[in-house]
Amino acid sequence: MAIVYLGLGTNLGDKTANLHTAVHQIEEKIGNVVSLSSIYETAPWGFDSENSFLNAAVRVETTLSPQEVLHRTQEIERSMGRTQKSEQGVYHDRVIDIDLLLYNKVVMHTSELVLPHPLMLQREFVMKPLVEIAPDVVHPVLGKKLGEIDIRVCLNLQW
Repeated sequence: MAIVYLGLGTNLGDKTANLHTAVHQIEEKIGNVVSLSSIYETAPWGFDSENSFLNAAVRVETTLSPQEVLHRTQEIERSMGRTQKSEQGVYHDRVIDIDLLLYNKVVMHTSELVLPHPLMLQREFVMKPLVEIAPDVVHPVLGKKLGEIDIRVCLNLQW
């Protein structure tokens, strides 16, 4: 079994219901949801919107490969009504966004998938719920526990 951490976000419609639906779909299509963080209300990041976000993180046990997890999260997003993906730093309001943050200790960089998620350390709305459920998980590139990483010093970090 692989341990996968996913970040969830929504800022359209019944946001609480969107998160619950996404978690249910993740359970059905990806694997056993072991942990679910608290839900955090946050301001939009990277674009202007009048709609605040609700964000959460989940820990999932799965037998799927990283690419299969990515494809299934994209299927869930489409099934919930997401029509636009963010491209080249252009973000939009969304019914649901599911980001693959960590997959075991895998480090990979392909045209389709980068692990760990390259922007996770720059996003407090990702790190706060993730650290809540995984403070002792070691970031596979930095070699530090997530709970020990000060994201304020990571704002310009890229690898």
